[in-house]
Amino acid sequence: MAKIKKIVSNSTKETIQFAKDLSKHLKKGSIVAFLGDLGSGKTTFIKGIVKALSETKNINVTSPTFVYLNIYGVKIPIYHFDLYRIKDKDHFYEMGFEEYFSSSGICLIEWSENILDILPKDTIFIKMTHITEQTREIEITNAF
Repeated sequence: MAKIKKIVSNSTKETIQFAKDLSKHLKKGSIVAFLGDLGSGKTTFIKGIVKALSETKNINVTSPTFVYLNIYGVKIPIYHFDLYRIKDKDHFYEMGFEEYFSSSGICLIEWSENILDILPKDTIFIKMTHITEQTREIEITNAF
């Protein structure tokens, strides 16, 4: 049975703090799949995870929309995917990205809707939904 946790974030600062809290439970091999509309806060959440796991605060976290993947060399390597332009799982396989699932890093996947059927069973899902301009509902499934 999947474990579900729902929280409401009233600001970017709160979203980043929730991400930092979640990052304490991530380890090598963790896969976090983000679901949500454009501008729902997925990249902000990822910024919080990277910030929490890095030894420096100077890492520039941006969504890799046109390059598909950013790699952040922190304590545990973080593989930040943006699959907005990936058509389907076959396109994902053609790019060779599935190899990262068995790596010694953490995979953070924006627009994971495009590859849902190939994600491992222990994937943590984070669904982000707009409530108001500043408020987001964050639903975390399979988390700690």
